[in-house]
Formats: sequence, C-alpha cells, structure tokens
Amino acid sequence: MLRIHFTPRDLARTTVSTSPAPLWEILLSLHMLQHQDGRLVFEDWRRHVRATVAPDQMRLLLELTPAWGYSPDFLTPADAPSDFDSALEMALSTPRQAVRNQLALLSKYRPVSPWTRELASGDRAAMNRLGRALRTYHDAAIAPYWKSIGTHVSADHSHRGESLARHGVDQLLSTLHPRVRWAPPVLQVLDMNDRDLYLDGRGIELQPSAFCWRAPTKLQDPELRPILVYPIQHAPGILRPAGAETSSSGSEALGSLLGSTRAAALEAAVSGCTTTELARRCKISPAAASHQATVLREAGLITTRRAGASVLHEVTQLGIWLLSGHGSGTTRHLPPDQRLTG
Repeated sequence: MLRIHFTPRDLARTTVSTSPAPLWEILLSLHMLQHQDGRLVFEDWRRHVRATVAPDQMRLLLELTPAWGYSPDFLTPADAPSDFDSALEMALSTPRQAVRNQLALLSKYRPVSPWTRELASGDRAAMNRLGRALRTYHDAAIAPYWKSIGTHVSADHSHRGESLARHGVDQLLSTLHPRVRWAPPVLQVLDMNDRDLYLDGRGIELQPSAFCWRAPTKLQDPELRPILVYPIQHAPGILRPAGAETSSSGSEALGSLLGSTRAAALEAAVSGCTTTELARRCKISPAAASHQATVLREAGLITTRRAGASVLHEVTQLGIWLLSGHGSGTTRHLPPDQRLTG
C-alpha cells in the first residue's frame, strides 16, 4: 500500500487537473494495449491501433512500457504542459543522467535491449527515434480520440470541483476511487507497493485519465512533483473518434431523446457554464436557458451551484454516460422517467 502523508499546507495545495495529460494517456494506453481488460470500452480502439501503428514503431515503445510494473518517469514529465508537442519536447529533453538512471531501474524488470542500451548511453539518434515513435503512436492512438477524452476528463473535473466546493477536501479525497482510502492525514492507495510518500508542503495534483484502469498510478521518483493519476469512470463510447462524435445520426439520436435544444444544453454543461453562457451557446433566451437547466437538473443530468453572483451548471456522471452512448444505444437503458423529450 502507498501511503501519501498530507500536512495542512498540502491539503490547501491539492488540485484536480482540468484537462487530460497527453503523455500520461500515451503511457497508460500502451499498458491497456497489452491487456485484455475493459473490452467494452477499449476493444474497438485496440483493433484500430494494432492495424494502424507500424510494428517496428510499436516494438520500440513496448520495450519501455511493460504491461505491468515500472515505466521510466521521463516518459511522463512531472511539469509537462497540456499540449502534446510541448510535452513531447520536454520528455525528449530529459537530462541524460536521469534517463540513464531510470533505464537502469527498468532493467530490473525486463531485459536490456540494444534499443534501451542506446537510449541509456545518451545517443541522440536513439532519442530522436523515440520521439518519432511517440509521435506516430500519438497520431494514431490518441489524437483521433482527444476530443472525447477531453470531454470526459472535463466532466470528471467538474464533478470533483463540485465535491470540493460543497464538501471540502476531505470529501474529495475520500471519494476519489474505490481503491483509495482517506484516513486523515494519510491517503492510502491500496494497489501500490508498500511505501510512504511525504508531500512536505508541496501539495499534490490529481490527474484524471481515460486510459488509467482499475487503480491509480504515480511517478516513481518521490523527489519529483507529486502527481496521482486516477481513472475516470469508464463507459462504452468513452473513446469515440472525432468524426463519430459529431455524426448526424448520433446527434439526431440524442436530439430525439432530449430535444435538440436540451441536448445542446447538456453538451454545453460538460465544461461548466452559467445560465447566461448556456443561453449564448444554445442561442436561446436566458429564461429559456434557465428552464432547460431546471429540467436537466431534475433528471439528474446536471448539477447547479452558486459561483459568486452567478450559478454554475455542470454535467453529472449520468449526463456523461448519456452523451457517451448517444450513438450506440446506451441511452435506451435510462429509467423511463429520465427519457426527456420536448
């Protein structure tokens, strides 16, 4: 069990990321590619990636990312920006000694290969090959799904933000994940190696991830900025290619269920919005926007909370599942009193 020790300063500096982290999604998706778990969520994605990424590029990446256990920290820099190009540049600029030390640790879990030996030696050509492989993989496995991933991570952030605003950091940490227990002032992560991590006032960033599966994960080096990556709630349709998300058939199906205006209001609430913003995004009057929000809230699809002089509407997990499944029939499983029309 990992035990993360908080001080009062750490609690004040606990944050939830507002967007997905591209390099973490790459790393964790490489893990999922080697598993058979979560077929309803990942199987179509797996078939696409295996058919698209060249075997020689995939081999390079899998040598660094075993299905279980340690992967080098430099693949997911602690302070990486949220855009892929900048994050990749940071990873490829990791100091040679850090790369060498991390690959030495990796060698305890899997045999050294000529490829990893070249990387460990600081060979620039080898690092460039890694960069090309990561970019190729990203373009095939992550970029087409990025909008869908971002939608679900944003919804998770809204849900956590509401919990934090209404009930405080204790509620946030105690409901983070079924395999995480909050026993103040210690956060216990049940499926990690037995060790203690003392935050010592640095705080911690909670990073929601679409490809994190079953249990949270973190960087190995305790000296790096503390980050805990945790799974968002998964549902079929969470990985929807960009073209499919805006397909006319999917939009029409959701519109038929909710009504086109209400469907647009639900999608607008994914990133959180005030009633005025909701009216602008849906091109309706503020009074009509307030009415649509009331209906969605009473159905459990959004929540509404006060934010200063305004109110903020945010999608619930039920609302996200509805949006995720609108092109695949998932919505037919809603209770009859939540099938909204008009």
